[in-house]
Amino acid sequence: MPLYSEAGLPASYVALPFSEWQSRPEWPAVSLANTDPLEDLAPHIDRLRLIVLDFPKFSDGRAYSQARLLRGRMGYRGELRATGGVLQDQIAFMLRCGFDSFESEQKGFGEALAKARTLFSVVYQPAEDGQVPAALRRLERESAIL
Repeated sequence: MPLYSEAGLPASYVALPFSEWQSRPEWPAVSLANTDPLEDLAPHIDRLRLIVLDFPKFSDGRAYSQARLLRGRMGYRGELRATGGVLQDQIAFMLRCGFDSFESEQKGFGEALAKARTLFSVVYQPAEDGQVPAALRRLERESAIL
C-alpha cells in the first residue's frame, strides 16, 4: 500500500501490532486497533517514533479520537500514521487531528493530500494542527487595535 509521509521515517519502518509490542515495549513503533487501550502507551510515549492508527472502515471515526488524545493529552510528537479506510475527502480532518502520514490505495491520494493542507484558511475550533481558531484571531486583532 502506498505511503504518503512528511514525517521523515523510511517507508520500511515496521510497526508491531499492539499485542506483540506489549512484549517488546522498547520497540519504537506500534500499530493500534481502535479498541486497543491508549493509556498503555503513556509510559513509553516519549520513546515511540511511529504510531499507526487503523480506520477499519471509512465510517469508523474512533481513530480520530485516538489521534486527538495522543497528540493533545499525551503529548505524542512522533509520526502518526492513518491506515485502512483512509479516503481523500477525510484528509483535511485527519491532518487537523494530528495525522502526518497516510497509507492509501486511492488513486490521486498524493495530490489530494497536497490540496488538503491548504483547504481551510479559517478554522473554528482548536485542534492538533496548531491553527489558530477564528474567535482567537478576532480577539488578537481587537486587542492590537486597543
